[in-house]
Amino acid sequence: MTVRDVDAEKLILKAAEELSKLEELKPPLWSAFVKTGVSRQRPPSQANWWHIRQASMLRKLFVMQRGLGVSRTRTIYGGRKNRGHKPEHSFPASGSVVRKSFQQLE
Repeated sequence: MTVRDVDAEKLILKAAEELSKLEELKPPLWSAFVKTGVSRQRPPSQANWWHIRQASMLRKLFVMQRGLGVSRTRTIYGGRKNRGHKPEHSFPASGSVVRKSFQQLE
């Protein structure tokens, strides 16, 4: 059984649970107050969102055949920004969150 055979949500939640046990992968102090991107209005409401994001990034690294860097990851986790009457545009996710997560996972 491989990563592709397992339900993604269950795998990510279980991996996040295991990642939270590792001392090296503690979320930074600022992670409690930061938004995950320009397109978001509030910070994440889950307490363990940092580990869930890292587990999701690990799964994406395994599943994608080509390389996965900060720029492409920002695009994947980005979203559409509500700009009022103006049309929506897609905006990338926070680079700091992605970069620090990759650095911790190295």
